Amino acid sequence: MNSLHNLLQTIDSFIWGPPLLILLVGTGLYLTVRLGFIQIRHLPLALSYVFSSKNNGKGSGDVSSFAALCTALSATIGTGNIVGVATAIKLGGPGALLWMWIAALFGMATKYAECLLAVKYRETDANGQMIGGPMYYLEKGVGSKWLAKLFAIFALGVACFGIGTFPQANAIVDAAYLSFEMPREYTVVILTILVATVTLGGIKSIANVASKVVPLMAGLYITACFTVLYSQADALPAAIQLVITSAFTGHAATGGFVGAGIMLAIQSGIARGVFSNESGLGSAPMAAAAAKTDSCVRQGLTSMTGTFFDTIIICTMTGLTLVVTGAWESEHAGAAMTTFAFASGLDSSFWGPLMVSVGLMFFAFTTILGWNYYGERCITYLFGVKAILPYKIFFLVLVAGGAFLKLDMIWIIADIVNGLMAIPNLIGLIMLREVIVAESKQFFEQLKLSQTADAQPA
Repeated sequence: MNSLHNLLQTIDSFIWGPPLLILLVGTGLYLTVRLGFIQIRHLPLALSYVFSSKNNGKGSGDVSSFAALCTALSATIGTGNIVGVATAIKLGGPGALLWMWIAALFGMATKYAECLLAVKYRETDANGQMIGGPMYYLEKGVGSKWLAKLFAIFALGVACFGIGTFPQANAIVDAAYLSFEMPREYTVVILTILVATVTLGGIKSIANVASKVVPLMAGLYITACFTVLYSQADALPAAIQLVITSAFTGHAATGGFVGAGIMLAIQSGIARGVFSNESGLGSAPMAAAAAKTDSCVRQGLTSMTGTFFDTIIICTMTGLTLVVTGAWESEHAGAAMTTFAFASGLDSSFWGPLMVSVGLMFFAFTTILGWNYYGERCITYLFGVKAILPYKIFFLVLVAGGAFLKLDMIWIIADIVNGLMAIPNLIGLIMLREVIVAESKQFFEQLKLSQTADAQPA
């Protein structure tokens, strides 16, 4: 097992080395400049679409734009927000949080672009459902079937052996055992039944659950984080300063913390940030393609807020909580570190751990649902709708088995397949950059004309 662990770690370090980090951030930076900093200039417009899209039923699609966003958020808001942030700061120091912010800022432009393309190139499958994502814009837009198939294979690997199963199932059974002393076997049975009940209903069932659970749990978790930060308000300015300075200077070893250099802060911050918000991976476009919308740009704007909510808000709340409470310097790691932070910040050995455990279980559960759908879209592209049921049965087996793997091995496997999935998607975004720019320009010109006409007196 040690030799396998070392081999996987070597592969992970190679994949997530400077080339992929440059490709990820560089693509986001390029799109940011070409689109005129769309994630900053049009964020208010995008947020207005989010909160009005519940009633937006225009255009073809299977679920509302809001439900599609919640489905994508169900896959992104998960263990990465609780365990991933703690892991990043443990490895790279507080400075890793700033690199998560930078990656998320540019990642918003990437998320906008990939979801725009998903709607533009989507089609209808044999069951009459909308289907889209990188597979389709790589094949129809770029004209490369082999890149499309490569993405589908890698994404299926992420769904089955990465984000979609092992880390989430492991987190749920650990949280249930630590908080409620529930035997792992019982938790696995209950989890498997719940996942089967929701996922067998398809995208409408998944979106229905996600649109209810995700906003509720995200709101409760953010409230708990604000409570901790308010109680530690005096330490907050110093914590923010530490995050900024250590991002460019590294951080010396203190207490239980090993100490990190600048490169480790950058690598862990970007890698964990991408694991959390999935910008550039090509996952969210598969949910965006199911949205009822008559505009690919409008859906792109709606979808890019997912990265804003996931990383700029929720990951920031977690990261600052870890720093202000000093939990990042403790001997704890992963979920235990976040639990320690909440227990200290809320001054409660009951409510603090309970909040983390409950949040972790719900976030991880919805992530499983979202990635089940992504895997279904990939298997449909590769083998047709006849393969959906066998895939779902196999997925359930993996969810049950994922509860019994070691945590460090899980994160390494997840990192590897994440990186492989991102490569063909980013190639597609770069090759279709002119399509993205042209669609955006046309939309905002029409929007400006519409607003001018509305402003004129009758």
